Amino acid sequence: MKKIVTLGEILVEIMTTKRGQGFRTPGYFVGPYPSGAPAIFIDQVAHLNYPCGIISCVGDDDFGHLNIDRLKNDGVDVSAIKVIGESTTGSAFVNYRLNGERDFIFNITNSACAHISLTAAGEKLLQECSHFHIMGSSLFSSGIIESVKMAVHSIKDRGGTISFDPNIRKEILQLNGITEAIDFILRNTDIFLPSGQEISLLTDTNNEDEAIKEILGVGVSEIILKRGSEGCSYFDKKQRLSMPAYMAEEIDPTGAGDCFGATFVTCRLMDMPVTDALRYANASGAIAVHKNGPMEGTSTFSELDEYLS
Repeated sequence: MKKIVTLGEILVEIMTTKRGQGFRTPGYFVGPYPSGAPAIFIDQVAHLNYPCGIISCVGDDDFGHLNIDRLKNDGVDVSAIKVIGESTTGSAFVNYRLNGERDFIFNITNSACAHISLTAAGEKLLQECSHFHIMGSSLFSSGIIESVKMAVHSIKDRGGTISFDPNIRKEILQLNGITEAIDFILRNTDIFLPSGQEISLLTDTNNEDEAIKEILGVGVSEIILKRGSEGCSYFDKKQRLSMPAYMAEEIDPTGAGDCFGATFVTCRLMDMPVTDALRYANASGAIAVHKNGPMEGTSTFSELDEYLS
């Protein structure tokens, strides 16, 4: 098994302890928790005992070392995480509204994450990699977009595969060149992992069936549409499958989609049938929402098997 590698933001997450608390009045918070969509994804891969690594940057501070220690102890190759002394580690403050929706205040573009690039250590890690995962949340600067493109070319030239979770925040869509970058990524993607309406975000239609047909038409092999509490749907050129979600008390939904995607991708790279990969992925997402903290719900195959039993 060669490594699964991702590139993107690493940050800490600090959450309000009371729903509806807001950020405009003093309140209580809990954290810091290791976080960042690519970091959660790769930590879940490591929990499944599959070789993996991440290319990123953190500050030379407690938040940065908290993340490095967590990822390293869980089995992630952290050799391509650059520690930058003059920068601070990225952060996210999270407020949970009464209706379950979340508000975020991010410090990413002005943090160590802004310096992410393909260093010599990153290029070495890619040479050991046969699968590269891309998070849309990481495409927040032209420099990172160029690094992602270079990584895609490197993997594809060696016959490797790509997975893409769009997870694109509104502010990223305002970036110059983002449309062309997403089109490039999508045309090189093997496993596409959108959530809800994201399936139509990257196409010329708002009709789900037409969007799926369009995306499969550009060369994507598998589409897994995450539908939250309604489960998920799978599409390829030969079949369509739907699988309901497992019942779970939602404590913290952050990271559940990342755990779902990591579990599905890992299972497919292990040559599991689609139905088994979907079952494990749904179980992974259900376990994740039951834990407070974005990376606290990552699970092993033993834990997934116990949950499914």
